[in-house]
Amino acid sequence: MKSNDKTTAKLVEGKAKPRGRFPHLKRAGDFIYVSGTSSRLPDNSFAGVEVDEMGATNLDIEAQTRAVIDNIRDILRSVDADLDDLVEISTFLVNMNDFAGYNRVYAEYFDYDGPTRTTVAVHQLPHPHLLIECKAVAYKPIK
Repeated sequence: MKSNDKTTAKLVEGKAKPRGRFPHLKRAGDFIYVSGTSSRLPDNSFAGVEVDEMGATNLDIEAQTRAVIDNIRDILRSVDADLDDLVEISTFLVNMNDFAGYNRVYAEYFDYDGPTRTTVAVHQLPHPHLLIECKAVAYKPIK
């Protein structure tokens, strides 16, 4: 963990290492900023991805969405925050045809009193198996 008097950046043990030189989260006062998070697991495999013996790939937006939100929850819990503390989520989908599946899973975690949300389509994400990535902001006053 690296910090100065105003901000603290953190890599979270047990989560997939970022594919660049950035933290899983950065706390700035009472706000916690979670970097773009995917369904990547600590062993660098991906939740919601099946590849058969012939190389055919099945990508599951609902499994990936669940893994992304669970990863964000774990990252927040590393600093004594949780999903209830989220105030904003930005979601990046590779294909807007996945919006309905994403929305179904999102509704398992959040309701109208949850974080504000923006969802956009992007050309691609950092790995061809990724269908979704989210970044988030939480508000958790320092005790």
